[in-house]
Amino acid sequence: MKCTVLAAAFSLSAMLSGGAVMAQEISGIFQTQANDNGHVGMVEFYDCGGKSCGRLVKSFDGQGQEISSPHTGRNIVADMVSEGGGKFSGGTIWDPGADKTYRSKMELSGNRLNVSGCVAVFCRTQTWTKVR
Repeated sequence: MKCTVLAAAFSLSAMLSGGAVMAQEISGIFQTQANDNGHVGMVEFYDCGGKSCGRLVKSFDGQGQEISSPHTGRNIVADMVSEGGGKFSGGTIWDPGADKTYRSKMELSGNRLNVSGCVAVFCRTQTWTKVR
């Protein structure tokens, strides 16, 4: 009986720790790919109720000079859910230039984050780079 209880406890512990390892968090600041004007943004990811969100914290022009943006502090990425293995889905991405929000998915590989905004089955992907 004692062995059965210990085995069950060990199995439950292994399942719970395995689940925690499978779910990957995204944190830090990522530099976006340049837009049509050559501007880039710095997006800081944070936990938003068990999901991942990313807000614009700084913007830079094509020469690397910091510029003021009315979008600073706004969420660019919202409600992303970890699927494990560095993949995220179920959230949205906001394009400040077009003022449109799209379904989104992301994939983290090292310090690179592939971020896709999708309409129907068509997606456009950018690669963002972790800076901090």
